[in-house]
Order: sequence, then structure tokens, then C-alpha cells
Amino acid sequence: MRVLLASPRGFCAGVDRAIEIVEQALARHGAPVYVRHEIVHNRHVVESLRERGAVFVDEPDEAPPGALLVFSAHGVSPAVREAAAKRGLRTLDATCPLVTKVHKEAQRFAREDLEIVLVGHAGHVEVEGTLGHAPRAMHLVESVEDVARLEVRDPARLAVLTQTTLSVDDTREVIDALVRRFPEIRLPKKDDICYATQNRQNAVRDLSREVDLVLVVGAPSSSNSNRLVELASKIGLPAHLVESAADIDPTWLEGVERVGLTAGASAPEVLVEQVIDRLRSLRPDGFRVDSLPQVDEGVVFQLPFELRQAQ
Repeated sequence: MRVLLASPRGFCAGVDRAIEIVEQALARHGAPVYVRHEIVHNRHVVESLRERGAVFVDEPDEAPPGALLVFSAHGVSPAVREAAAKRGLRTLDATCPLVTKVHKEAQRFAREDLEIVLVGHAGHVEVEGTLGHAPRAMHLVESVEDVARLEVRDPARLAVLTQTTLSVDDTREVIDALVRRFPEIRLPKKDDICYATQNRQNAVRDLSREVDLVLVVGAPSSSNSNRLVELASKIGLPAHLVESAADIDPTWLEGVERVGLTAGASAPEVLVEQVIDRLRSLRPDGFRVDSLPQVDEGVVFQLPFELRQAQ
């Protein structure tokens, strides 16, 4: 069996930054450090931080007054920030800068008295945070069918934003439908789909030309990981999301000689290595691991000012 690794895969700059913020907070302030929601959507990462003293909560009122609270990489609404302030919590913001960009666009469009169409998945943590930046002006759509049912005040006063971790292809279909129905709709100056999401989807396309099966390492709650599985399936390959090596079903490998392996933006490389070991144990004869040409994404996000100042 040949295993072909995607490049890039795994952690993106926003995830690296978010995890480092929690690690630095624990090192400087000691446990416990409270974190609103999972810092990133990966059980391995969350459990590792929990063992070191991170306490994950759903809302600010679950942290004791005066405690240190970290906002997750997915971002939060202004209402959550206000709730933390009222409780007297010290806060660190681990919101991915690319999500912050979308929040600022939402606020700008709202100031210009535009209605905003947000393309995203209902209930996703990032989407909930973005909706909270212009709650009276925003409509959430998930599909082309939603666009057909959309009712707005003034089709000439409309703008669109997107969740950063969506499928590039699916987002394009929905935005194309919006443009057809509302020709004057304003688009973001720069695509909202994050560089890491797009690069990992491009890598799956490259991978798909050379393999019989695609495995994506990632959490079921990870939007960008699920989009990688969907993309491979649309291309016509069997594809599976695995949270750990133990999730691999040996029957998936029947008749398969070439396995493509990638990881979502919140999945650590150690999980990829464990999956490789599991595949090797299942198909040891002639086992080899190759990689697509290495891609250096060249993106690094600074830590919050408070942590840089402390350094």
C-alpha cells in the first residue's frame, strides 16, 4: 500500500496562535485558565490543554469573577464580550484574525445601513459570533435554495459575507445565486474563505488524481475537515473523516492500493502519524509513505498585545 500525504495539511496559523495563547496564559498566570468553547475543534488538543489546567466553559458566567477567560479561535459576539466585562473577567482574545476581518466587515456594512447575507452553517460557533456583530441586519443562508426564499427590504442595499471555513465550491454556488437574484449585492473586497481552508481543499484536489481513497483526520465538529471529506466525495472518491487512528474500518481498505491522507486545520500532526501507523499495521506488505510537494503557507499571526508585551 502507498500512502500519499497532502500538503499543506493540519494546523493553520490561526490554530497555532490560539493554542499558543492558552499555553502562554497557563505559563504566565497558572491554572485555571478558562476558555469559552473549545479553543479549536479537536478533542486531542482540548484534552491536552485540559490536563494542563484549562477549563472549557460555554458562557462567561461559568467562570468565577476576576478569572482569566480566553475567547476561542472561532470568535465571539459583542454580547459575549459585554457579559465577560460585567462579570469582571480578564480576557484574552484568540479569535483568528481572518474571522475578525469578517466581523469588521459586518460592522462596516451595518454602519452603511446595508442588510447582510451571511453564508454559513447554522449553529456553528463562528457563525453565531458573526451574527452577533449585526443581529438586526443579517440573514443566514446555507444553500442555493435558501437564496431563492430570501426576503430583503431593498435589493439595492445588500451585502454578503461568508463563514471562513466553508467549501470554496459550495460558497461560490451560493454567492453566484445571490448575484443572479440581487445583481447589486456588494461582495467583500477580499474573499472571506480563509487561506488555509482554500489551500487544504486545493491539496485534496491534487491528491485525488493519484489515490483510490481519501482519509481526513479531523473532528466531527470541524467545519473545514468535513468540507474536505465532501470535496473528495464530490470528485468521486470514497472518503472518510477519522478523529483518531482507531476510527479506521479495515473494510475501507479492501481493494485499495493508494490512500490519500490529509488533516483539517485544527488536527495536530501526531494524529496523522498515528493514522499512518494504523494503516501500516493493517497492510504491512510493500507499505510506503510519500508526500505531495511541500507547501510553505508563509502565514504567521501575532499574539495579542498583552502577551507580546509580557514577552
